[in-house]
Amino acid sequence: LISQNKTTQNIETAVQKAGKIVYALKSYSRFGETEKTSDVDLRENLETVLVLYHNKIKQGIEVVKNYDSDMPLLSCYPDELIQVWTNIIHNSIQAMNNRGVLKIGIESCSDKIQVSISDNGPGIPEDIQNRIFDAFFTTKASGEGSGLGLDIVKKIVEKHEGEIGFTSSPEGTTFTVTLPK
Repeated sequence: LISQNKTTQNIETAVQKAGKIVYALKSYSRFGETEKTSDVDLRENLETVLVLYHNKIKQGIEVVKNYDSDMPLLSCYPDELIQVWTNIIHNSIQAMNNRGVLKIGIESCSDKIQVSISDNGPGIPEDIQNRIFDAFFTTKASGEGSGLGLDIVKKIVEKHEGEIGFTSSPEGTTFTVTLPK
């Protein structure tokens, strides 16, 4: 009976994980399907991306979340914001060589919502910081990156009438996306 109980618990856990992955993939695969805005919980929007990166994250990345508990829904293009978080989180994971601390914060300010994504990688070299949002600029080896990720991110944030910025040092990088409510 004990063995059957453990097996049942393992199956239940696997089904829950599979359900999360299917939900995240369905959300992600609808990207570009609609040009309509909808009211979105940014916490769920970010969680979709974290589920997609779960296998990379579980191999050595600690995720620290600091989400405001009283978060209003945001009228936005949710699929496009998923692309923003996907690009920033992907870059963070690569910057840390799949080992480190990824911090994600969502804060509701007076008329804005601020999302911050931080990593404890080596930081962005000062001499290229002014170019990271330029189209086709990449620090990755040939064939690894197109240099379009952060350019697209910036355009999506601007389409939402928001702002994106970053701070970087040898101890890590923090990207901050500020969106109007």
